[in-house]
Amino acid sequence: MTVTIEHNTGFEAQRRLLRDHNAGVVAPRRRQGDAKLSVRERVNRLLDPGTPFLEIGLLAAHDVYDTDLPAAALVVGIGSIHGRPCMVFANDPHVKGGTYYPLTIKKQLRGQKLAREYRLPCVYLADSGGIYLPLQEEIFPDEEHLGKMFRNIAEMSALGLPQISAVLGICTAGGAYIPAMCDETVMVKDLSTVFLGGPQLVEAATGIKVDAQTLGGADLHVRETAVADHLAANEAEALAMVRDIVARTPGDSVRPPAFAALEPADDPALLPTLIPATTKKEMNVRAILRCVVDATSWTEYRKDYGITMVCATARIAGYEVGIVANQGVIFPDSALKATNFIQICNQRRIPLLFVYNVSGFMVGEQYERAGIAKHGAKMVNAVSCATVPKISLVIGGSFGAANFAMSGRSMGGQFMAMWPNARSTGVGGEQAAAVMAILKRDKLRRAGKELSADEEAAIKQPIIDSFERQSHPAYIAARMWIDAVVEPEDTRTWLAQCLSLAHERWDRPQPTASTFGVFRL
Repeated sequence: MTVTIEHNTGFEAQRRLLRDHNAGVVAPRRRQGDAKLSVRERVNRLLDPGTPFLEIGLLAAHDVYDTDLPAAALVVGIGSIHGRPCMVFANDPHVKGGTYYPLTIKKQLRGQKLAREYRLPCVYLADSGGIYLPLQEEIFPDEEHLGKMFRNIAEMSALGLPQISAVLGICTAGGAYIPAMCDETVMVKDLSTVFLGGPQLVEAATGIKVDAQTLGGADLHVRETAVADHLAANEAEALAMVRDIVARTPGDSVRPPAFAALEPADDPALLPTLIPATTKKEMNVRAILRCVVDATSWTEYRKDYGITMVCATARIAGYEVGIVANQGVIFPDSALKATNFIQICNQRRIPLLFVYNVSGFMVGEQYERAGIAKHGAKMVNAVSCATVPKISLVIGGSFGAANFAMSGRSMGGQFMAMWPNARSTGVGGEQAAAVMAILKRDKLRRAGKELSADEEAAIKQPIIDSFERQSHPAYIAARMWIDAVVEPEDTRTWLAQCLSLAHERWDRPQPTASTFGVFRL
């Protein structure tokens, strides 16, 4: 069984650090004398007043590069425009000129993937200097790099998903293709520019000096080239025009839940008190879920079988959901129980919520003989092939293959978040350190030597420290391996937002008898 790692700081200390960083990310960065709105002002004016914005990747790029890059210079999220949910992409011109770093592209591709799956219109508030050239090899050539953004725009437009842009500043080089490829584009007089090569590049290549507006301004592209369709007098008018375009576009509004929402049986404010100081201590996942799901809606599946896996149907803010949650390590019977439950939810078109606190699959001779490998593989198979929306929430530990079985990022789910206290790595740090020490000890013994206690500690501690650093939610969120770090008290609200998109809008084909791969008996 995977040995997990101790928390070095208390929950409240971790939460304060995250809150401080988040406050810095969302703070306006408009420079003195800059007439442009800040990126979040733009988003706020675009969306319906008072409606929620489901942001994706707020912590993207945190401490990843050798420069500060808040939110990877791009705001991405789902918000309501005239009652219709839309995926919004807004370059931040006050962070490195809105240029695209590798994680900026990864974030945009993540948003486009969700937009395609949920059949959402895309709105691009474009203001970007293109790719960050010093990192071009990590941005330009590969299939999941810059070009995929433009391919996605073309394919989603072909699928009937509106692609709408407002150019609110400079769009040069790669940044120019976003407005040029959208179905409908707005530009702002004397502010917007779109060109493949800016004035400096034109001068360097041809020796001709030309100003930005003459080269690619709004008047040129609206009146002569037809790169853009609408001319706005200012940013506010441009954003109003985008809202009008969405209003005139056929599509569904967010629909209310099928059932009346009820408050949870227990107060969500209690959730922090249910979190132990270390992932080595087990959480009472049923007590946690009583603070999240609607009261009286809980119906558990096979409660007395496979007891380290809790499976239940319930409702969250009136939205039906199937819950797969850990109450300990995964044994063969708990893997089978979860597999069957996932199949049932998929057949009944019930979205799935995976709630993790798991150190891994149980190991040892007894469990290998019981078929833990093949039973765990069945669960991974079921998770992989389930076609209903999948939402993942890590509330404690998430280690090793259990991450895959519980619908980790690689399993193709729709949304994934962690609590501030949660931890996730491929294996526990102490276990990884112990394995490396054993390998070194065995090697020395073959040479007739012994590993001293000091030498063992010198091997183990750097590994433990490295795994601890890499396991933190901020580290994981910075690399876009999850969509958000959610505070426990906000869990129900976040889940309700995710589920509101899933219900009534999920139009993948109904599964057939051959939806799942072959399970080994």
